[in-house]
Amino acid sequence: MIMKNVLSIAGSDSSGGAGVQADLKTMCALGVYGMTVITAITAQNTQGVYGVQEIEPPMVEAQIDAVFKDIRVDAVKIGMVSSADIIHIIRESLLNLKAKNIVLDPVMVSKSGYELLRPEAIDAVRELAGIADVITPNIPEAQLLSGLSIKTEDDMREAAQK
Repeated sequence: MIMKNVLSIAGSDSSGGAGVQADLKTMCALGVYGMTVITAITAQNTQGVYGVQEIEPPMVEAQIDAVFKDIRVDAVKIGMVSSADIIHIIRESLLNLKAKNIVLDPVMVSKSGYELLRPEAIDAVRELAGIADVITPNIPEAQLLSGLSIKTEDDMREAAQK
């Protein structure tokens, strides 16, 4: 059996509890080969996020290209992306490279309340969602992306359709 290769495109969590570090731990536990594209570096621990520094969009693009040129990518998982410019680069790169099995986890706010996605980037996330096979927002993220208030299971279904 051939090992599956999964690319995580997300931020780096210095405490190892989220972002590409958590993705790599999960991939390892599931027996897949994990690769990463770093979109931002965060200063965080179990108490909160203390700062975020974005990676320049051309470097995000270069990381994606480098992986795809050398290694078969069976699936892509996208996590924290904070700016529209980075989101556009990711979307265009994945389309050009004919990426498949794309999972989008639209991380917008940390558990401690730190806003990880710039408000002006919400439309770009909606565009990125258009190329994803699976989207895994929590309820606040689904409300933001759909523009709907979610209170019931029916609301969840309506937001998912939208």
